[in-house]
Amino acid sequence: MGVSGAGKSLVGARFAEAMGIDFVEGDTLHPAENVARMAAGVPLTDGDRAGWLRDIAVRLADARQRGEGMVVSCSALKRRYRDILRTGDPDVTFVYLAGGRELVSQRLAQRRGHFMPPALLDSQFAALEPPDADERAWSVDVDATPDEIVAALVARARAESRPRTLPP
Repeated sequence: MGVSGAGKSLVGARFAEAMGIDFVEGDTLHPAENVARMAAGVPLTDGDRAGWLRDIAVRLADARQRGEGMVVSCSALKRRYRDILRTGDPDVTFVYLAGGRELVSQRLAQRRGHFMPPALLDSQFAALEPPDADERAWSVDVDATPDEIVAALVARARAESRPRTLPP
């Protein structure tokens, strides 16, 4: 989870691969209307996100029911969004990719071919509610390289593994 440009897709895909579990790119689950709004520079409202978040929660519930782990990239900027995701799996662990506006802005300026324009970054930071201490969340500084982040996540996941969701 985190703002656009924090590295959710890259880190998420590499983490899932390292753990031998499925990866779901949350952006692919957005309805066409949401993608069009963001591409036009219009921030999504809570209402715009509601169905998308429920769809991700269903994926989490399905994986939980099958006893399989899954990594999903999703902004999950607000606690109430994370609460919706927890309806799919109350034990979900969020990985918060935390980074400063300047670094993330630089990354967005270099990104090509993504529907989310850099102009929406301010709205993402305005909406961001970092996870509270009572939420199951690991905070990772995105100043590190993706390989360093993934290595740290794999080490932590294995140290805290729950047999139902994570391989040894």
